[in-house]
Amino acid sequence: MTLNEVAIGSSVKVSKVNGEGKLRRRLFDMGVTPGAEIYLRKKAPLGDPLEVTLRGYELTLRLAEAQFVEVELVSSPEGGK
Repeated sequence: MTLNEVAIGSSVKVSKVNGEGKLRRRLFDMGVTPGAEIYLRKKAPLGDPLEVTLRGYELTLRLAEAQFVEVELVSSPEGGK
C-alpha cells in the first residue's frame, strides 16, 4: 500500500521510498525514511494535499509525492490492524 491510499486517522510505518533523484532526496530530507511512523491527520477536500504527523512535526505532502512512499498499516481509525 502507498501513503496516498491510507485512510484518515491511520498510523503507518514507512517500508520503502521509491522514486529517483530530487524527489527521493526531498522525501528523505523531510524525514520520510524507512522505519518512520506517519499518522495521517487529514486530507484536503479534493484529496490533495495530505497533512501528516511525522517525527513530532506536521508535514504536508502532495499526492504525487505520497504515491512513492510504500507503507505498512500500524493502526486504523477503527482501532483494528
